[in-house]
Amino acid sequence: MIALEVADWRRRVFRMYADVRSATDLAAAHDRWRRSRDELFATHPSTPLLAEDRAGFSGLPVEPYDPDWRFEVGIEPAEARHMDVETGTDGVVPFDLLGIANVPGVGPLDVWKLASYGGGIFVPIKDALHGKHGGTYGGGRYLIDTIKGADLGSTPDSLILDFNFAYNPSCAYDPAWACPLAQPGNTTTVEIPVGERYSGNY
Repeated sequence: MIALEVADWRRRVFRMYADVRSATDLAAAHDRWRRSRDELFATHPSTPLLAEDRAGFSGLPVEPYDPDWRFEVGIEPAEARHMDVETGTDGVVPFDLLGIANVPGVGPLDVWKLASYGGGIFVPIKDALHGKHGGTYGGGRYLIDTIKGADLGSTPDSLILDFNFAYNPSCAYDPAWACPLAQPGNTTTVEIPVGERYSGNY
């Protein structure tokens, strides 16, 4: 059943990120995260890869770990803002602005909370490499999406943003998906050379 397959996918993703949060060797944890995602994409029935892309799939294009791109940042208050995102599978997904994370060398990023059942924190990012050949996905990547398990850790006052774990949303692989994408408040003019890249070919 599709629902059970999706539930299994999410359990595996939650375990991947729990491993990252408990790790003392982040470079090794990042490598396990990369290999675990490659295995999911190659073998799991809920993979977002199209059938024609699975046949030649040899791994996602993820850059090596660079500790300079890991930050623990506070969340500063911001004027209330709401965002409704129309998706193909989950209907309209509502978000409220939780606050602003000022990331050294990157700039301010909007931190969103899911304004529906289950809650969750969501931080997408679109950098200056987006849409460029060999760069990053044109719609941006995800840093944090706790409702789906992508959670690098937080305290009551701060959030871990590790750009090495930036990954492409499902719509990067299958156009049938409609994903929440990075808005102006989650767009930076800085090139972020770590995390998952985008070749358009898998």
